[in-house]
Formats: sequence, structure tokens, C-alpha cells
Amino acid sequence: MAKLNIAPTKSNLLAIKEQLAISTEGYDLLEQKREILVMELMRIVEQVKLLENQIDKCVQKAYPALKKMLVSVGGDRVERIAHGIDYNFEITKKPAVIAGMSFTTIDVNLPQRRLFSSFMGSFADSDEVMADFFEFLTLLTKMASIRTVAWRLALEVKKTQRRVNALDKTVIPQDKETVKYIEGVLEERERDNVFVMKSLKKRQGEK
Repeated sequence: MAKLNIAPTKSNLLAIKEQLAISTEGYDLLEQKREILVMELMRIVEQVKLLENQIDKCVQKAYPALKKMLVSVGGDRVERIAHGIDYNFEITKKPAVIAGMSFTTIDVNLPQRRLFSSFMGSFADSDEVMADFFEFLTLLTKMASIRTVAWRLALEVKKTQRRVNALDKTVIPQDKETVKYIEGVLEERERDNVFVMKSLKKRQGEK
């Protein structure tokens, strides 16, 4: 590993040692952060898998129910029933903090189910389809939020890993090599000074 191109002086040695201490502490903190982020990401990924299973089950239930309704009452009537339904879904944003990072998640507030047609004009199939797709919408909203969190966590893990690698593979070894070089030069100078002083004393003693 190449050393830093600086003069081998005592002041530079102190500065590099201080920088090395800061870099080493920073490496330890970043490594801890990376481990926490990875653990949180794994936890979120497990939640995604659970949601995916719930969504698959909901789809397997909702679409056959819709198909059954289409067969039993006809497409035209299903369309008329759909046009007669008017729900306002309120989507709200919620702050969340995960592994020290701030996120904005979304949540859908499902309205209370109401009867939009007369008793004679309603069908049990339509009620079942509506209930299934209410659940489907809730699950999709949760999935959208959690996937956003997972994506941002993955990016942060990647960013933190790059910084850890930079410290571990470049900054810290370079600082260590520079400290070793400067200490070697200073020690050599010290030996030269001692030799010169002994030579001077020896000459003065011979006079």
C-alpha cells in the first residue's frame, strides 16, 4: 500500500496518528451500522415474503369470486353495479424511523362498507367480491410501503459497505504505512544525530 506523500516530520506523524485513530473509530462505527442495516433489511425482506404470500392467497380468492359473479349475473349487470359504487379511499403518509433512518410510509384508510343498491338489486357474490378486493387493496398498499423501505435500506447498506471498504482497504492501510515510514525516517535521523554527537565529543576529547 502506497504511503501519503507528506514530509516525515514529528508534527505530520502526530497528525497522521490522529487521523488513523479517527479512521479506525469510524470504521468500527460504520461496521456496526452496516450490521444493523443488514439485520433490518433481512427483517423487512421476511415481511415482504409474508405479504407476497398473503397477496397470492388474496388474488387466488378474489379473481375467481369476480369470475363467478360475472358468470352468474353477467358482465353488463356487473358493470352497472360497479358504476353505482362510490367509495373514497383516504391514503395517508406516516413517518417511520428504521435503523436510524427516516422513512415515509403510506397507509390506506378503507371506508366503511355501505349498501349502494336496493336489497332486491344486490347479490351475495358482489358483497364477496367487494370484501376480497378491499383486502387486496390493503395488502397492495402495505407492499408498496414496505418495498420502498426495503429499497432504501438496500441502497444504504450498499453505500455503507463502500465506505467500510474504502477505510479498510485504502485509508487505514495508507495511514499505517505513512506512520511506519515517518517513524522509520525519524528513528534514522535520531541515530544519525546520536552518531554525530558522539563523533563531536570524541574529537573534542582528542584535542
